[in-house]
Amino acid sequence: MTDVLAELTAAGVAIWLDDLSRERLRSGSLARLVADRHVVGVTTNPTIFQKALEKGDAYDEQVADLALRGVDIGEALRAITTYDVRWACDVLRPAYDASAGVDGRVSIEVDPGLARDEARTVAEARALWWLVDRPNLFVKIPATMESLPAISRALAEGISVNVTLIFSLQRYEAVMEAFLAGLEARLASGASIEGLESVASFFVSRVDTEVDHRLDVIAKESSDPARVEAARRLRGQAAIANARLAYEAYQRVFSSPRWETLAARGARPQRPLWASTGVKDPAYDDTRYVVELVAPGTVNTMPEPTLEAVADHGTLRGPTGTQGYDEARAVLAGLAELGIDYDDVVRVLEDEGVEKFEQSWAQLIDQVKTELEKKGASVPSPGGGAAGSSGTPA
Repeated sequence: MTDVLAELTAAGVAIWLDDLSRERLRSGSLARLVADRHVVGVTTNPTIFQKALEKGDAYDEQVADLALRGVDIGEALRAITTYDVRWACDVLRPAYDASAGVDGRVSIEVDPGLARDEARTVAEARALWWLVDRPNLFVKIPATMESLPAISRALAEGISVNVTLIFSLQRYEAVMEAFLAGLEARLASGASIEGLESVASFFVSRVDTEVDHRLDVIAKESSDPARVEAARRLRGQAAIANARLAYEAYQRVFSSPRWETLAARGARPQRPLWASTGVKDPAYDDTRYVVELVAPGTVNTMPEPTLEAVADHGTLRGPTGTQGYDEARAVLAGLAELGIDYDDVVRVLEDEGVEKFEQSWAQLIDQVKTELEKKGASVPSPGGGAAGSSGTPA
């Protein structure tokens, strides 16, 4: 039988899992995916941890210890999440070593409530880097305008960064600029940039969700048959077109003289990472955001159902992510002709993304509080932020 995931890897796409839990680690599930499904990285978020905590008993012993210590919710949250991420980093360490530090990475997110606060974002990035204490960590920082300087500062301090929540081509350009500026600042300080890694997480399926909704409204409300037909024809095309144009921008930036100067000093490119690749519309093929975005030097982070769908019935058709740029521009132009404002779409998606991340964080805090109270703890309120750096995690 054809090993589609092996073919995907051979095409230059690093396969990462968008999921993590103590049970997955304890049972050996992650190790099996590494061995059998070519997984070479892991991404996490607050929703993933919240769901992991509410299932089973894998966290009971650690939560009991934290309750006995009387720690506040912030310290407990970080003790629990960094424990899992540290363990996952150890599971992925062979992939890290085999790839000379490119892959084998595990991402952990800063408090999304800090998305528009540069100084506190950098402070938490430092704390997470210290708490996990593994070279194959990525600290996730959102690509809000306010956080762009924090991305540069973290990289300048030697912290490898996964820049998340990118929707627009313009913001992606700014993220690549922040990456280059961070490397240049580190070199200017006299430090080495060898081994410093970054990925830029460009969200895919959510773009189709938002644009398709607007197209459906046009198709329903318009009395012009030509507009109705155009709206129906463009449905499901925006996300892939957007991502392909992002890859075109990546190729341009990372072949520039500015980049070549950094590469000569040991820098490696900030790889595009296709995020939000689980298909949300059941009318679409469940592998489309993988097989339509095959390009060398990229990462695709997938929820396990998408990973298994690709393994089972995905069909690769060559480097689909490196072609069709003119057609992609035509898709965006067609949307504009219908009155769909690209800038408004990506603004809405970023605002919703930050809000959803904040809600997930609040739910995670509530779940941690619930688990502590089950163990009889009288839980103090968080003090000084969720990523406090006092003491070693339990």
